[in-house]
Amino acid sequence: MIILGINAYHGDSSACLVVDGELVAAVEEERFRRIKHWAGFPSKAIRYCLKEAQIRVEDIDNIALNRNPTANLLNKVLFTFRKHPSLALVKDRLKNASKVKNIKERFSEEFQVETSALKAGIHNVEHHIAHLASAFMVSPFERSAIVSVDGFGDFVGSMWGSGTGNRIEAKERVFYPHSLGLFYLAMTQFLGFPKYGDEYKVMGLAALGEPSLIDKMRKIVKLNSNGRFELDLQYFVHHSEGVTMTWEGGEPNMGPAYSKEMEKLLGPPRDREEPIEKRHKDIAASLQAMYEEAFFHILNHVYEQTGLPNLCLAGGCAMNSVANGKIFDQTPFKEVYIQSAAGDAGGALGAAYYVWNQVLNQPRDFVMEKTYWGPGFEEAEIRKSLIENREELEKTKCVIEEVKDQNMLCKKTAKFIADGMVVGWFQGRMEWGPRALGNRSIVVDPRRAEMKDVLNTRIKRREAFRPFAPSILLERVGEYFERDYPDPFMIKVYPIRSEKRGEIPAVTHVDGTGRLQTVRREDNPLYWQLIKEFENLTGVPVVLNTSFNENEPIVCTPEQALDCFLRTKMDVLVLGSYMIIRNRHSKLTAR
Repeated sequence: MIILGINAYHGDSSACLVVDGELVAAVEEERFRRIKHWAGFPSKAIRYCLKEAQIRVEDIDNIALNRNPTANLLNKVLFTFRKHPSLALVKDRLKNASKVKNIKERFSEEFQVETSALKAGIHNVEHHIAHLASAFMVSPFERSAIVSVDGFGDFVGSMWGSGTGNRIEAKERVFYPHSLGLFYLAMTQFLGFPKYGDEYKVMGLAALGEPSLIDKMRKIVKLNSNGRFELDLQYFVHHSEGVTMTWEGGEPNMGPAYSKEMEKLLGPPRDREEPIEKRHKDIAASLQAMYEEAFFHILNHVYEQTGLPNLCLAGGCAMNSVANGKIFDQTPFKEVYIQSAAGDAGGALGAAYYVWNQVLNQPRDFVMEKTYWGPGFEEAEIRKSLIENREELEKTKCVIEEVKDQNMLCKKTAKFIADGMVVGWFQGRMEWGPRALGNRSIVVDPRRAEMKDVLNTRIKRREAFRPFAPSILLERVGEYFERDYPDPFMIKVYPIRSEKRGEIPAVTHVDGTGRLQTVRREDNPLYWQLIKEFENLTGVPVVLNTSFNENEPIVCTPEQALDCFLRTKMDVLVLGSYMIIRNRHSKLTAR
């Protein structure tokens, strides 16, 4: 049974392939298109999934989409009669829905096959149901509370319920136009970060401010009984004028979601080119504090409603790692599972497993414990890339060394890191989700405080306030962090123990926290070995890990890794078993 799951005509378009209940491949379209958060039909991601499974599009039994234009239809009609949204807003939604309805025709055009040759059944899975399934169906829990907090999808902003066995039950929905994701988006735009997906920047900025405007935030978001909330709509325009959106074939763009009333309440919005002042930092801190109030308001209600100690969390807001790291302190939940692509890309995964488990009534056997579901490359392909880039490597006076022994490869790489070099690390299959988790990473020494500035000026070219993440051996977490709970997907922030902050300053945020990735030997033996060798040299079982990119999607192919290495000021690139080392005085040693 072959099931293709897709997130199409929306930001973070993606595809995944499930064969007899086992995940074979999962990848975001942006990695191939080289445009962040690419929106449209994920044709290249689908082609990769088919190639990985060695099948044709005609072999697919079921296609699952994380959108259902007919879901919550009554609520949509009532909203239209009551609120009289602009004609442009209605036309835009209808146009997008028509694309989702005609998905089989798009497959036929894209893959040049007759529609009659496509045997796949089409399943439209409601957006937030797909989110819930993306967390619970691949979790280790037999029973769990399940929560999705997002912007909007199929006229819903949040949904929660419970999962048991191979069934999920949605108990409550918060309908459009109320959404914590939309609240965070509007405030992100207000603070001068207009690009789609910039919310994580504001989350980092919040640590630099004080929540001195929390009372004003409570005017914008009002908490009601039973976990519910509502936005004061005078501060927004999405429900009336609409927010301009571009979702087809490129970078998603969204117009301003806040109204002039927001400016009256909080003062003038920041232009993206303006310096960041204390006022902006305090707005960010107050925004984060208000989000957390509403988030834990939901979670505590869900716990009371279900009585279940386990929590599965999904939706774009599930990427708020600062709030996630406080779940154990602010709620009674004992266990938490958030898969690595919790946002809209993960809807493809959820739609596929919803069909496999709940529609086809198959048992749950698969648990997502690791996240390496993207393309991998053989050594011959890597060597071919080196040969094709030989001239450019000659110009930059690099030395190439092949190290076939993996223990020696890790020892040498760890020595480069300990010596203060910036190392690009490209190994195995690419990660699924927005975090680089040890296969497409830039790795440096966390003991060197200057590494934050080195990375920002030489490689990343990004805002100086944004923190970098620590990767730590799973068995050593409790020695460095105040909470000893695994997080292999780098999706929670925990306080670093006060006595350890001076030891790893490059990954310690200004508030003493770190967004950690725990590395288990069974999940990624090579990356675990690299960190272990670094510990053998330095006594520190932690490295700084940031994504292998430069204001672009994370690199996917050897060619992209080489290109990023050559145009930035990385010192070393470890590309499979090849080490490419910048050297101003030597010529290439590899033939």
